[in-house]
Amino acid sequence: EGLASPVTAGWLKPVVLVPAALVTGMPAHLLEALLAHELAHVRRCDYLVNLVQSAIEALLFYHPAVWWISHRIRVEREHIADDLAASALGEPRRLALALSELEKLQFSHHHLAQAANGGDLMQRIKRLVRPDTQALNWKAAIPVLGLAAACIAGCAQTPTAVNDKAQEQAQEQAAADAVATRPIAQFNSCAKPQYPAEALARRVEGTVTLRFRIEPNGSVSQSSVLKSSGDVSLDEAARVAIAKCTFTPATVNGKPQPAWVPVQYVWKL
Repeated sequence: EGLASPVTAGWLKPVVLVPAALVTGMPAHLLEALLAHELAHVRRCDYLVNLVQSAIEALLFYHPAVWWISHRIRVEREHIADDLAASALGEPRRLALALSELEKLQFSHHHLAQAANGGDLMQRIKRLVRPDTQALNWKAAIPVLGLAAACIAGCAQTPTAVNDKAQEQAQEQAAADAVATRPIAQFNSCAKPQYPAEALARRVEGTVTLRFRIEPNGSVSQSSVLKSSGDVSLDEAARVAIAKCTFTPATVNGKPQPAWVPVQYVWKL
C-alpha cells in the first residue's frame, strides 16, 4: 500500500515490486519500459552498489565532496539503466513516453513521480530523445569512482576545489549550449495521438518514422513520412499529432532557428 514506484527488493534474490496504481493506470507497453529500466538495475547489481554507497555517505556525511560525487554517480547510474532499457526495447522513445507519464502523475500523485528511481525525470526524457547525448559507461565512471576513493582515503581534495571545478564545468557546458542548441519538445503541449477508428477496428499496429520542421516560434510547419507503418491512417494520425506539439526552438548563438527533426510513433494495441 505504501509503495510509490517500481523498486528492487532483496539482495540475494532481488525481485521487482510494482505498485498497483501503475499496473492499473499505465498502458502495458509503457509499464514494460519502466520494468526494463528496473531490470537493468538488477542486471548491473545496482542495489548492492547503492548499499555500499549509502554506507560511505553515512561515514563521510561531513564532506561536501562525497555528497556531490555520490549525486553524480546516482545520476549516471540512472542514465546507464535508461540506455540498457532502451537498447533492450529497441525504442528509446517508448521509455521516454513512460517517464513522461510518470512526470504527468506528479500533479496528482506528487510522491509517485519523485520516487520513480530518482533523478530528474524531464532531464532523462530529454536525454532519451536527443541522440547526440552520450551516456556514461563503467569505463567513463572510473575517474569519478577514483575521486571518491581518494576522498574516502584521505579527504585530500577540499570542498572549495570540488565546488570550483563543478562550477567551471557548468559554465563551460552553458557556454557550449549558448552556441548551438537543439529543439526540445514541450511535452505538456503534445496531446496523446488518437488511434484511427478504422485501424482500431482492424486491430492494425505499426511504427511510423516522421521528419518534421520546427519553426523559430516553436511551431511545427511541415512533416513527411520517412518510413511508413504500412497503414496510411496510422501515418496520417501521427502527422496530425506532431503538428499539435510546440517546441523550444533550436538556437545558434542564442537566436532561434528552423530545424528538421525525426520522430518515431509506435502504434500498439
